[in-house]
Amino acid sequence: MSGSRTPPRAVSVPSGRMSRLARLSSMATIVAGKMAATGLREAARGNRPSVKDLLLTPANIQRIADDLARMRGAAMKVGQLLSMDTGDVLPPELNQIMARLRADADYMPLKQLKAVLNKNWGNGWLHKFERFDVRPLAAASIGQVHRAKTRDGRDMAIKVQYPGVAHSIDSDVANVAALIKLSGLLPRGFELTPYMEEARRQLQEEADYEREGQCLHDFRQLLQDDDAFVVPEFYEDFTTEHVLAMSYVGSQPIEYAVKLDQARRNRIAESLVTLVLRELCDFRFMQTDPNFANYRFDPQADRLVLLDFGATRRFQNKIVDQYCRLFQVGLAGDHDELKSLAHEIGIITLETAPHHQQAVLEMIETVFAAFRTHAAFDFGDTVLMQKMNAAGSALVADGFVPPPVPMDVLFLQRKLGGTFLIANRLKAQLPIREVVGRFVTL
Repeated sequence: MSGSRTPPRAVSVPSGRMSRLARLSSMATIVAGKMAATGLREAARGNRPSVKDLLLTPANIQRIADDLARMRGAAMKVGQLLSMDTGDVLPPELNQIMARLRADADYMPLKQLKAVLNKNWGNGWLHKFERFDVRPLAAASIGQVHRAKTRDGRDMAIKVQYPGVAHSIDSDVANVAALIKLSGLLPRGFELTPYMEEARRQLQEEADYEREGQCLHDFRQLLQDDDAFVVPEFYEDFTTEHVLAMSYVGSQPIEYAVKLDQARRNRIAESLVTLVLRELCDFRFMQTDPNFANYRFDPQADRLVLLDFGATRRFQNKIVDQYCRLFQVGLAGDHDELKSLAHEIGIITLETAPHHQQAVLEMIETVFAAFRTHAAFDFGDTVLMQKMNAAGSALVADGFVPPPVPMDVLFLQRKLGGTFLIANRLKAQLPIREVVGRFVTL
């Protein structure tokens, strides 16, 4: 896709429901106008372009991504949730637009930032700090992060939520859902509602920074004896529902580790894969957002820094047991039991056409066949990803409509797929069978 998103800048966040609706409506009107103009030009040339071709021009993709990013809040977050790196719930064409939203968002101007902090901390809060950097370290869909040092000597990273985010979730989700449906790009028969309802529920949880702070604290306790990871310390005295305070941990983007030697890259990837298995099998408590930005690397301590626990989720025993059995039978090559489990989990159903059931099962078995070897699996080899992408595209082209799987499955697949992509970026080589065997009997 051509072009890159406009660099982040200070742009006021529209906080009222009506102003946010007006922004979305304006975006839809402008895009529709461009589609109509392009359609007329093509018709004059004797061409009959599809709606998809008219919508997915580079200019329209950039306009939609830029406007959703500038709105921030639920409008941007819904795009991120629907734009999963693997196991996408949307077709590739629409996912193009949503994938643009993984970049940094614009950030609040100083006046708006001060107003948010005054509301949460009260007037005079600045006297508690020796330093407060007003230019954010990072800006994302729901909030932006600032570095600060308190007068009692604590070096902090402070996440400040954009104004109006919590109150605009319902309307943002409804408006984005309407835009997606109007695009005409959803597969016939695809039921979007369950995904949008889950997006609404998760957004409401992520907008509660006191909840995220508790999840941060719980993960720090769970991993306190694991030398592979650093989890920031939660500072409850500076945290409110819309401001989260934690210790600042110096680190580099996870991509920094790409230039390390093979042994260190393997060790980092093994730590991440092991963490996912611990989260699922031992903790039954998982940070389900595998965004690369949530993993940092401290080269001095040779440890991974874990960030952003807003999407943390507890799993029921049933889904944990199902996935542990899935790992067992998949690595054992038991086709019949794998098919039974796929039905039990909901990946395929009795309503799924037999040839689609077979294609889905072949995709699952392709993954397990690659991991079944006792030798190290080379994540840097893209053959498996190419096979999976080709098989997925063929399914979509053949009219396959994914069944409405339980949301725990969706988020588990998201985390597993995201971890795979990080290992791919690191070009790691891991004996996956051996690592999984530490948690399930093979």
